[in-house]
Amino acid sequence: MKKISGISKRWFFGTFCVISGIIIAFAAIAVFLIFGYYYNYIEMTLDSRASDLVNTYFSQYISTNDETFVVGAINFVEDFSDKDIMEVWVIDKNGKPIVSSSGFDIDSEPVMPDYELAKSSETNKAKWTGKLSTGEKVMAITAMIPSVQGEYAGAVRYICSLEDVDNMLLFISLFIFLIAGIVLLLVFASGRFFIRSIVRPVLQVNATAEKIAKGDLTARVNTGGMHDEIDQLCITFNNMADELSQTESLKNDFISTISHELRTPLTAIKGWGETIAQLGDSDPETTQKGMSVIISESQRLSDMVEELLDFSRMQNGKMQLNKSRIDVLAELDDAVFTLKDRAMREGLELIYNVPHFPLPMYGDAARIRQVFVNLLDNAIKYNEHGGKVIVLAEIKDDKLVIFFTDTGCGISSENIPRVTAKFFRANMSVHGTGIGLAVADEIIKMHDGEMTINSVLGEGTTVTVTLPVEASEVNESASE
Repeated sequence: MKKISGISKRWFFGTFCVISGIIIAFAAIAVFLIFGYYYNYIEMTLDSRASDLVNTYFSQYISTNDETFVVGAINFVEDFSDKDIMEVWVIDKNGKPIVSSSGFDIDSEPVMPDYELAKSSETNKAKWTGKLSTGEKVMAITAMIPSVQGEYAGAVRYICSLEDVDNMLLFISLFIFLIAGIVLLLVFASGRFFIRSIVRPVLQVNATAEKIAKGDLTARVNTGGMHDEIDQLCITFNNMADELSQTESLKNDFISTISHELRTPLTAIKGWGETIAQLGDSDPETTQKGMSVIISESQRLSDMVEELLDFSRMQNGKMQLNKSRIDVLAELDDAVFTLKDRAMREGLELIYNVPHFPLPMYGDAARIRQVFVNLLDNAIKYNEHGGKVIVLAEIKDDKLVIFFTDTGCGISSENIPRVTAKFFRANMSVHGTGIGLAVADEIIKMHDGEMTINSVLGEGTTVTVTLPVEASEVNESASE
């Protein structure tokens, strides 16, 4: 037998056992009340017979001799109308039964505890429930008949058999407990089904999670189609697995890309280093050109490593800003000036139009410039010969809005929401690590700004950066 554990065990001991106890308790109480009701009814019936009518009936016989009392006893028994449901005895003053409504002889020494109790009772009546010498269970009530001398002239004893009543009550009790058992069985079956509907998917989720943890990113949970919370959990888990699989794929692509990106400048540095070493001082012009390439590629490597470090800090939540009061348009000017020559070399037209006055804001100058350089670099990198790079800026509601527009390859609508995700690259044919926009977006958010991207595939892309600036300074500069 499979050992009960986990949720099933907690449900069995914490819920089913409690419900079972309550149902059994209610069944036992119901049986007790039914027994009590029937026994009380029998007692009330016997007690109603042992009323003052007995004394009234025998009043004409107790003042005469014993023979007259016997005659009265016979007449009382003959006139008794409930012979079919109970037996009645008439007992003389010596405690000996004279006559019985059953017509059978009475034992010479009958069991009559109620008679003994009635003699000493203030009400002249007493009840007894027990078994006769024959083993039959009965309930008996004895009512004493007082005499004129203050003694007892005799007694009348009413006896009701409890055998049929007990059999009927036993049947009712069994029926009640049968109903309780059926209810418990239904509760157990429905609860078992409900628990299994929870436990099975949870176990499946756990097994699938173990497969994913071991590297099988294709593992998925089968949804039950119940459209409930468990089904939603399975769907969410599968979505998470899809994201993990996609992230793993992007990570592998990133590793491959970054390896290629690192190899290219390293190959150039190594090649020119070997060339310079072989030439020595014989060809100063070639040596100078080689040193220029080595310096350029080294800077490229340095920028790439710094970008990776920034991404690592961002992922770990350790990216920090050195904020101060800066001129944001001056940082934009520097970024444009830095990449202007490169745009011209690649045959691109650079259009630059921004307000010509200082625009202060509270931020990290190096990080802001890093964002601008990254966006301009992307605009140039993903553009084509003869295209345009347009940088426009305007002030709206105490905020600086900068538009970086290119006429390059563009981004498909389904990829736009993912371009700021880690490792993602919309165009694999262009060199890049796929983390520049993610870092830029994080830096803008840390400055309480916003970066949005709009693009049409094959037509170009516009990246909009919105940054908060000092309102008073904006108004003064604009009025001059």
